Amino acid sequence: MIDRTQIPAVILIDSQMGENIGASTRAMLNCGLDELRLVRPRNGWPDPAAEAMSVGALDKIQPVQVYETTAAAIADCHFVLATTARTRDMVKPVYTARTASAELVRRAATGQKTAILFGPERTGLDNDDATLAHGLVTIPLNPDFSSLNLGQAVLLLAYEWSQQLIIQPHSKPQKITPDTLPVSHEKLVEMFERLENELESHHFFRTEGQKPTMIRNLRNMLLRAQMTDQEVRTFHGIITALTGNKKSKEE
Repeated sequence: MIDRTQIPAVILIDSQMGENIGASTRAMLNCGLDELRLVRPRNGWPDPAAEAMSVGALDKIQPVQVYETTAAAIADCHFVLATTARTRDMVKPVYTARTASAELVRRAATGQKTAILFGPERTGLDNDDATLAHGLVTIPLNPDFSSLNLGQAVLLLAYEWSQQLIIQPHSKPQKITPDTLPVSHEKLVEMFERLENELESHHFFRTEGQKPTMIRNLRNMLLRAQMTDQEVRTFHGIITALTGNKKSKEE
């Protein structure tokens, strides 16, 4: 029996059609995934079109959680992958559906909560959402026609994940200590925002036009470190020492 903490959450961001949410849910349940999170679905939630297209799958998975921001949707996650159809100007590990699934299974076995991000049907994930992920997932297809329907993309990732259960059978999560478990995204974003606010107050961002790109670069750089909870607390202490503030968000 698979421990529920070992199952990655599927997160659909700015979904435009309920039918695609329903198709994604059906694909998930076909392959044993049962946790769906939605960020700002265009038609709200619940959606009758999604219910119809899921062919009963929505009744069998965990209750769907709806969020206003991607950061909120991944707050409890330790490892997040973002699906993308195009090359990004980001220094992040890049996985195929198969290697991504192997990494998700490996991470889950150490007690980490994992998730996969999927962007809206027409445009895919924006750079700010992709920045929040630890790695990118691309699916090599015909370069002259590489577009996938959202449900198809979810099915590919879900199927590869299900196959990893055969190659790497799930067991009870390995015992690890808080000193080795990567920090949750919630605490990581708190650190990002504190650092960015301090940089803003000390005039680090020379122009407003440069600021979004510089923030994405900083977040990508710090995400690659895969900090633990203790390391994030230490980083807060560094910010406090450098800025002269006596109280940090951790106190």
